[in-house]
Amino acid sequence: MSRVGTTSKNSWALFLLILAGIVLGGFIGFFAQDVPFLAWLNYGQEFGIGGADKSGLVRLNLGIIVISLGLTIKITIAGIIGVILAIIIYRRI
Repeated sequence: MSRVGTTSKNSWALFLLILAGIVLGGFIGFFAQDVPFLAWLNYGQEFGIGGADKSGLVRLNLGIIVISLGLTIKITIAGIIGVILAIIIYRRI
């Protein structure tokens, strides 16, 4: 019997758990930034592709609509904790 389907299913589960950990960690960091003793959770670095004015890497001006595409990633302490928790949860399941 082939275990190819099982392996890819587990990989997708890990990917989705890590993505959920990043998103939930980002939300927790964002909401904790105004709480004095939890502000450290929102500490992190932001980097991305696009202009300094956040106008995006690719800009398409159609006259009526202007479409800008870019990518910005913010890594915070809460996001890293969320990823670690997601990996621990994945190993326990």
